[in-house]
Amino acid sequence: MKSLLQSIKHHLNDDCEQPFAVYSSIYQQRLLNVPIAKPLLIVVLNGEKALGKDNELICHAGSFVFLSDGPAINMRNIPKNNEYFALLIEFDYAELKDLPIMTAKPQHHYIGATSAELAQCLQQFVECSHWAPKSVWSARKREIIELLCHTGHREILSLFKRSNIAHRLHDIFCQHNFTELTIEQISTQLAMSESTLRRQLKAEGTSVQEVKDKARLGLGLHLLQTTGLSIGLIAEKCGYQSQSRFTDRFKSWFGLTPSELRKTIMTD
Repeated sequence: MKSLLQSIKHHLNDDCEQPFAVYSSIYQQRLLNVPIAKPLLIVVLNGEKALGKDNELICHAGSFVFLSDGPAINMRNIPKNNEYFALLIEFDYAELKDLPIMTAKPQHHYIGATSAELAQCLQQFVECSHWAPKSVWSARKREIIELLCHTGHREILSLFKRSNIAHRLHDIFCQHNFTELTIEQISTQLAMSESTLRRQLKAEGTSVQEVKDKARLGLGLHLLQTTGLSIGLIAEKCGYQSQSRFTDRFKSWFGLTPSELRKTIMTD
């Protein structure tokens, strides 16, 4: 685990696109309604993560939690020895193709211990992402899933759902940088009628506006945690016309302002 942590920190400030993220803080973070857009692996390397409405799930350092793209979840990131540090890897559905998805008892989370084999696999993934072409990243992420199954964590397969309309809509908003799209334009890209789009989203328990809100606020949370960009620029990247509007929506959703979150984050 120590070697994995050192490897991540060594590459942390590399100015290049990465297939993983790192969240760290020096003060406790309390976040409400964190949206999970795609299956997400979080490996806690220092401190601990508490999840759930009453913090009933605890992921300690040396453990991982796998989250499904299900309901939003409350989180607390709790530093230990002045640091909370976690590695995050998001999985696209193309990387899960042909996996034997378990549908009998769908789950929203799975917590397990980070074995030496998994730590080594993750370290190789982090290191190769800095020299391997992007076309290799998906195969390496697939290796992580297969290793987890091989080492006794096959239950993670119950977290994966089939890609649905909300997932495709989320990607459309991100690809268009949250510019205003009419329902007609969205329907055309999804190759379906407006009525079919609304009906299918309703069946999935969501709407066009809810998917958009989750996507843009999720991006805002990610950029605040992983970059030094100004809050005004982050608001712009998330499709908000003003920083104050972004701040209001962020606080309403997550329970704290962007500035309050920034104050918890580790600085050089």
